[in-house]
Amino acid sequence: MDTPRENDPSQAAADLLTLDELTARVGMSVRNVRFYTTKGLVPPPIRRGRSGYYSAEHVARLELVQELQGHGFTLAAIEKYLATMPADASAEDVSLTRTLLAPWMAEQPVLMTREQLESRAGRPLTDDDLDVLHALDIATSVGEGRYRVAPTQLSVGFGLLELGYPAEAAAAAQDLYRRHGQEIADELYELFRTAVWPKYRESGMSSERLAEVVERLKPLSVASLVRAYEEAMDERRREGIKRRANA
Repeated sequence: MDTPRENDPSQAAADLLTLDELTARVGMSVRNVRFYTTKGLVPPPIRRGRSGYYSAEHVARLELVQELQGHGFTLAAIEKYLATMPADASAEDVSLTRTLLAPWMAEQPVLMTREQLESRAGRPLTDDDLDVLHALDIATSVGEGRYRVAPTQLSVGFGLLELGYPAEAAAAAQDLYRRHGQEIADELYELFRTAVWPKYRESGMSSERLAEVVERLKPLSVASLVRAYEEAMDERRREGIKRRANA
């Protein structure tokens, strides 16, 4: 990760923070700041002679790390997430990412044993059943007889098991959801960054109010995606019927 504006003499000293000022600003220990710097989660300090200073970019990235930790991300997951961000992302871009993050976070998984899963299912689960739940990303083995489970999706998974849903189809569907979900997320983020955020910024809207806007948009976005999917499936079905009629 590049050091932000390290050699830019135009960056006024008043814009920079000492290590003590940084830790006070973000509520983090010196040890943790240095650890995250070593791991590459935040850039190294900006050198001014023998002293190191920190900018708004450092503050924004550390606050994003804290936000991800609060959502249960492991260190490895945080590293993977931050690796997708440009090294030269501005403090504003990082802060916007943090604001948009919370309303869209998936539910936190819980750990269950096979016995607990079977208790929830009301019957023994075969290895094939567990393969389907894994393919659906509902219950994934983490070793030692335990599974990382999306609790609110369990009833859906058990219902599909009763209908004999094949693991191969589940895995293929999940791959489609991930690929197209990422594309939608990227495009919606860019739309928000370029068309929404500038207007709110000009109006002086606080980050808390902006987060509320995003929270209110979430159900509308989900409903719009579902409606678009249903309309597309209806169109595909009509096309299929028409082709068979003309065959």
